Amino acid sequence: MKGQASGYWRSSAVKFRIPTAQNLVPIRLDIELDDGHKFKDTFTWNPSDPDSEIVVFAKRTVKDLKLPPAFVTHIASSIQSQLAEFRSFEGQDMYAGEKIVPIKLDLRVNNILIKDQFLWDMNNFESDPEEFAKTFCKDLGIQDPEVAPAIAFSIREQLYETAIQSVASARESRISKKGRRGTEHTPTRVSGVALDLVKLFGHKSSVVRYVFILLVILIWHMDNIFMLEACSIFALYSILETPPIPYMLSVQNLHPVQPATVANLELLTQVIIFFYIIKMSIFL
Repeated sequence: MKGQASGYWRSSAVKFRIPTAQNLVPIRLDIELDDGHKFKDTFTWNPSDPDSEIVVFAKRTVKDLKLPPAFVTHIASSIQSQLAEFRSFEGQDMYAGEKIVPIKLDLRVNNILIKDQFLWDMNNFESDPEEFAKTFCKDLGIQDPEVAPAIAFSIREQLYETAIQSVASARESRISKKGRRGTEHTPTRVSGVALDLVKLFGHKSSVVRYVFILLVILIWHMDNIFMLEACSIFALYSILETPPIPYMLSVQNLHPVQPATVANLELLTQVIIFFYIIKMSIFL
């Protein structure tokens, strides 16, 4: 059997509520006193009603059903607890996209067994479980007046549970989006340089050897300060692909160069080694 048709589709955020025309809380009582007396009942409660009505309802129930007076406190406490849980979700966002959920009925009311499954649109805020239950019983020829309320209550309970899950899903989605935005805007300049160096060199041991030889020559050649500074800046520029700003004034007369690659670094090192060998040969 098919559930209520969709009222309308909502794409904006929806605050928590039971997805029905009347925002009623399903209340289930299952109370047992120390002396063995038991009381079970199910009904719906309007969360907008004042809490003072709870005790009045509990007293009237005990009086009408001729229950022991001790049930008044237990009934009132159970209703207040379930209303407090419902109100803890009020004001929170719930899933607002298209969502069709399965509703399962597995009930025994007096001598009647009800088993069925159908789909329900969570975005249909005009649906009426009580009216649906009456139509359900009429179509199946069920005349017991207690069956329709039991069906309606079961539907409301399942919609309530699904609404709570929608709040949790919306919260997780919100946290996930914030996490992604934080990751996208996290500065990674320092770590980026380290990663670039790794990608630049990798396992090219030849380049590492060139750099090592270059540094040794530069340290040995301290007598030529300008050559030391220029080559150091050039080498650093080649590695980081960014000219170090503090040293730009020292080399302002040099022609601008493009970011060097590994091949440029190898060539530079070889040229310095070549001129170093020539100079040493001349002095010798």
